[in-house]
Amino acid sequence: MMNQYILLMLIAGVASIGMAFIPALAKKLGISYAIVYVAIGVLIYLIWPEVLPSPLPQKDNSLVVHLTELIVIISLMGTGIKIDRSFSFRKWSTPLRLIFIAMILAILISALLGVFFLELNLSAAILLAAVLAPTDPVLAADVQVGPPNERGKSEPRFALTSEAGLNDGLAFPFTWLAIVIASQGISSSSIWHWTWFYLIYKIAGGLVIGWLCGKMVGYLVFSISEKYRLLKASDGFLAISLTFITYAITESFHAYGFIAVFIAGLTLRHYEKGHDYHQQLHSFTDQMERMLLAVLLIFFGGSLVGGILVPLTFKMALVSLGFVVLVRPIVSYISLLGNSTPLREKFAISFFGIRGMGSIYYLAFAFGEVKFEHQDALWAIVAFTILISIILHGLTAAPVMQRIGNKEA
Repeated sequence: MMNQYILLMLIAGVASIGMAFIPALAKKLGISYAIVYVAIGVLIYLIWPEVLPSPLPQKDNSLVVHLTELIVIISLMGTGIKIDRSFSFRKWSTPLRLIFIAMILAILISALLGVFFLELNLSAAILLAAVLAPTDPVLAADVQVGPPNERGKSEPRFALTSEAGLNDGLAFPFTWLAIVIASQGISSSSIWHWTWFYLIYKIAGGLVIGWLCGKMVGYLVFSISEKYRLLKASDGFLAISLTFITYAITESFHAYGFIAVFIAGLTLRHYEKGHDYHQQLHSFTDQMERMLLAVLLIFFGGSLVGGILVPLTFKMALVSLGFVVLVRPIVSYISLLGNSTPLREKFAISFFGIRGMGSIYYLAFAFGEVKFEHQDALWAIVAFTILISIILHGLTAAPVMQRIGNKEA
């Protein structure tokens, strides 16, 4: 019998080959390729449940943390590189509203639902809220902007891309708040420590280090290398190098690596904005991201038939469904009141709050830091929410984005 390691290599290889064809086929069908890969995972684990390794995150929490961490940081670098719009509070007003109004409201409402409707303790309820709050940069390709300098980057696409880039890091303080409460309880000293360290220092550190790393690599690539003809046009792997360097440096300073990686990509993108090399950087990160995503989606599909949803109750299912179809759209629309974006574009931005690998990472990370109550229930709620998002948004993203058009904002 084929051993698990060889079988996993086979699955990874076939999944990667599929990424060369399945996205194009799915696009013709008007659905997201994520749906196809989750279905493949379900099928494989129904046929060979005893042969394959367990897909449940509870079985190897640290592996889940590292795999999802890896794909999120690669996705964040790619997201930063493909945003053409330079930063200003006016030009970025839409994503900033989504983060500082919509995301905070979503966290508050979700935490209240966790405490009063699901009867979770406070730390578990805050963790659930923090995990569900950020949109996902990994699964949102169908609603995001295209490669650097590509035309047709509409306001909804820009808003959803930049929101996904920023809020993965900016939701982290609330994950840490749940961890602090679970480990230390609520006291003036613990809340003060959380405020200055997890909320202020780690965000500021991520912003500064990310900007410095982006500037440094931009200088090396577009100033030094151009001057001495040292850089090959095909060296797109430099984007992955910048991702790892930025993340490692930032985390070593105990700041938020997610924020730093996105800011580094965005800074590098705008160092020499019209340079063709950005296409190579984007292409390489996109290929790496899709290869990892194919495998992770198969495992996610396997977890659905492997028992991750067993603890799910009717109340939990209602919360998951309500978050995707009510909470996210309503709070996002509220955050955009007074914004000059046309009404149907506001509806599109509000509706596509895609959940995915970022949520899995946050939950696995928190469980690796401290023991929470209701862990299996939280996994079930998050997995079901992601499943709803993959199906609902995967079936509607292509036709909706096509209908609102690609007019430049």
